[in-house]
Amino acid sequence: MSKISILTPQNIELEYDLASVGDRIVAAIVDRLILIAYAIILIVIALRANFSDDVLTLFIYVVCIPAIFYSLLSEVLMNGQTIGKRVMKIKVISINGNQPSFSQYLMRWLFRMIEVWILFGVVGVIMIAVSEKRQRLGDIVAGTTLIKTTLRTTINDTLYVPVAETNYRATYPEVINLKDSDIQLVKEVILNVHKSGNTMLAYQTMQKIETVLSIKSQHEPLTFLYAVLSDYNHLSLTAS
Repeated sequence: MSKISILTPQNIELEYDLASVGDRIVAAIVDRLILIAYAIILIVIALRANFSDDVLTLFIYVVCIPAIFYSLLSEVLMNGQTIGKRVMKIKVISINGNQPSFSQYLMRWLFRMIEVWILFGVVGVIMIAVSEKRQRLGDIVAGTTLIKTTLRTTINDTLYVPVAETNYRATYPEVINLKDSDIQLVKEVILNVHKSGNTMLAYQTMQKIETVLSIKSQHEPLTFLYAVLSDYNHLSLTAS
């Protein structure tokens, strides 16, 4: 399966599985079925309302707007996903590891209009299949691609989450100053280390946490990351 390495804003390199052509096609079919259902509902409403010709024309124009902008609005409002993409557990990301900007989503949407409605999607499918980063033309121009949002191994399979203990003493109490997104990144790093065997990734993450929290690790990198998770889980529970 094709993969992509993303350098996060924290200067940590993570590896993700790229969405396949099949994933994207099924997601597109789900989205198309949603739009068809939307159109059928509106047609039924229009027929029952018995609009005049002028009102019916205006009604058609108004209701077409959400359908035209469906993919753009969905990706902007749903963090890089449409309903179809969410069903297939894939999402749009920026190649540089950041959340795509509105201009990137817009560029993908504009080229999608050309690729799907004018070229019938054939060119897009071919480009996704042959390109190294599984990108269609709109992705290449926008600097984006699609990744799978689920890891092969789940967090619960590999990460120990401690049970709250009254006598538990945090080794690094400063971790309470981290954000949930930081802890999620630590979890992803641990999973990537287990999958790839790249212990340097754990070391780089440890160095970053040491710098941010002004602390010094008492453990090996991977053990340190587990301690950070345990301390954070315990301190979060006791603080709530």
